[in-house]
Amino acid sequence: MKKGNDKMLNPNTGERELAYVVKIDSIEPIPGRDRVECAKVGGWTIMVRKDQFKPGDLGIYFEIDSKVPAKEPFMFLEGKHFKIKTQKYKIPNGQFWSQGLLMAAEDFGWKIVENGTAIAKENGDSFELGDFLTKELGVVYADPEDNSRKSKSSVNKYQKMAQRMGKKFSKQPYRWLMKHKLGRKILYLFFGNNKKDNAKSWPDGKFPGVARTDQERAENMTWILQDKTPFIVTQKCDGSSGTYILERKGKNKFEFYVCSRNVRMASKEQECFYGSHNYYWEVAEKYDIENKMKAWLNNVPGRDWVCWQGEICAPGIQKNPHNLSETHFYCFHWTDNVNGRRDIRDAIFDWKFYNMETVPIVCDNYIMPDDFEEFKKSADGYYMAEVCEGHTNCKREGFVYYKTTEPTFSFKNVSREYLLNH
Repeated sequence: MKKGNDKMLNPNTGERELAYVVKIDSIEPIPGRDRVECAKVGGWTIMVRKDQFKPGDLGIYFEIDSKVPAKEPFMFLEGKHFKIKTQKYKIPNGQFWSQGLLMAAEDFGWKIVENGTAIAKENGDSFELGDFLTKELGVVYADPEDNSRKSKSSVNKYQKMAQRMGKKFSKQPYRWLMKHKLGRKILYLFFGNNKKDNAKSWPDGKFPGVARTDQERAENMTWILQDKTPFIVTQKCDGSSGTYILERKGKNKFEFYVCSRNVRMASKEQECFYGSHNYYWEVAEKYDIENKMKAWLNNVPGRDWVCWQGEICAPGIQKNPHNLSETHFYCFHWTDNVNGRRDIRDAIFDWKFYNMETVPIVCDNYIMPDDFEEFKKSADGYYMAEVCEGHTNCKREGFVYYKTTEPTFSFKNVSREYLLNH
């Protein structure tokens, strides 16, 4: 488990953690507010009750986009449907952003032990700074789409079968059988289809340098402002992650991988969390990705495989913040067995040769500012027209930053203004 108030992607799963133990960095007053104050945890600012915490205290932090269980001690969130979102409050001469929820160990009946360095449960189990509590406390993503996209087991083969059979499985006998383990197995013998209902495993570890595409948030790594190495800045598109890999298996023989964020799609007929509309295979066919990758492997010596990753944006994904009329795929990662993760500037040059769309580069020599608030505000604004079919009034999600000296090092700065509505 990670220790400290930074890097809250689980190193074992690559998943973003939604709840974890933190140390309060500072407590500051909020102008015009007498009964509350601001607790700072890394780059996060959270509104808390006055005198609830002091600097150096341990607490349990719940990130934005989370949903907590509908039970104590979370019942005070019932009016917000137990969801934790970005909040903006007017204060004299400005505004205050509260992002996330900070709770004390005592709220759960737990105690601070070991001279303030750990939190202990009633059964003696303890948690230290940086320990993940997402599963422990039953926290999930607030958005059902995010839950589906980022869950490895969001829909099992029986559910996929039922969705595919639709009208037939809505009848009483089938509904009754689906409620029982043996009944589901019997139905699967008759109606199951491996290609449609059984997803293959995501190729974790098979292709060095290829990983799931979650980015760490800037709020969890404020130390990055001290790094004055130039960064490449790209627009962060808001859609669904797609991964495409072509592996050479012999002379003129290849294996093509089409993957969502967590699942390899066995065929274009396979159900996914968007129902029968398989955007991942749609993109593969629309852009002719397999043949383009094959041409590249055949033309460049010494390459055994190549991987393209990017964001699938479409009218039916994430409420269509790009205001698109059709499906688009904006590439952002190119990896192969010789170069590893390529510098995005070089990758974009080759993608353009193959008529692929890419995330736009905003700046290729960005130096981090000294002030974190200044850095956060820079994420606000509008998408470039080239990722919005020419529209110029689409509020952008934010930026992704790539270190010029280390192509695999990247993180995101998400606009708080964007989060208010998304």
